Amino acid sequence: QKKRPWRNKLRKEKAKEAAKKEKEEMGEMDVIGEGDDGDKKKKKKKKKKRANAVLDEIIRDGKAAREKEEGEEEMEGVEEGAVGDTKLEDAKEKIRSGIFRYINEQLYTVKSADAVELFKNEPDSFWAYHEGFAQQTKKWPNHPLRLIIQWLLGKDSGKVVFDLGCGEAKIAEAVGNRHDVRSFDLVAVNERVTACDMAHLPEKDGVADIVVFCLSLMGTNLLDFIKEARRVLKTGGILKIAEVTSRFVNPKVFVEAVCKLGFAVHERKAVTDYFIIMQFTKIEKVENKRPYGLVLKPCLYKKR
Repeated sequence: QKKRPWRNKLRKEKAKEAAKKEKEEMGEMDVIGEGDDGDKKKKKKKKKKRANAVLDEIIRDGKAAREKEEGEEEMEGVEEGAVGDTKLEDAKEKIRSGIFRYINEQLYTVKSADAVELFKNEPDSFWAYHEGFAQQTKKWPNHPLRLIIQWLLGKDSGKVVFDLGCGEAKIAEAVGNRHDVRSFDLVAVNERVTACDMAHLPEKDGVADIVVFCLSLMGTNLLDFIKEARRVLKTGGILKIAEVTSRFVNPKVFVEAVCKLGFAVHERKAVTDYFIIMQFTKIEKVENKRPYGLVLKPCLYKKR
């Protein structure tokens, strides 16, 4: 075999280059490792600095509190007290919001009879919910209750109106001198309201000209509410429903389901992007006692 010294020489040079490259890479890794350690040390220093700053702030606050208590710096004490009051109010507001969300979820995910029991056993919870709901309505661009009141004012006087899930009985307050308004809710917040389960109204059959559900179709027994509304309505009487648009899985299917329970649809219109108002008339024929599609999603508020 013919010797080729140039090939061996080439191999040696390649081996040297590879060793050199490997050594350089190892050196870079060392530098990177040192950099990482340096970054960690810097982060520790920053963390320690922040901790010291917080500690200093706590010490300053404690000193200010003592000065306030001893009366050495009255003005500073007043300012600290004002900040404390603000923080306390913020904490209370968070607690109230949490209670409202919890009760709201209960009302949408249990039967009405269970909701009656809830407020019967814990009366304060209704007021917590009532206050929370009032705060929510202040953020709305429009309230369907205003439109319903305007509509009732345009009706001939003397109508018997049932306001189901009435809250403060605002309809009775607004048009009570024009119509015979009877207000029902789980708890009576004032003398205008009759406390009851909306699935079992303390009224005779066929006495109402108009039944209103304004944002009050809560509870899992929705079918019972619609059936009870039909029971107390006169033939030809009006069922008015106002609800949050996002609660409807399919508005058309919902309307069809209500109609099968013995109603004819008269109107369905959107109020901005937030609400839908529907109007039905009671008819003689009941096509289906348990129709498909009578479903509303619970209106749950996001945790913040």
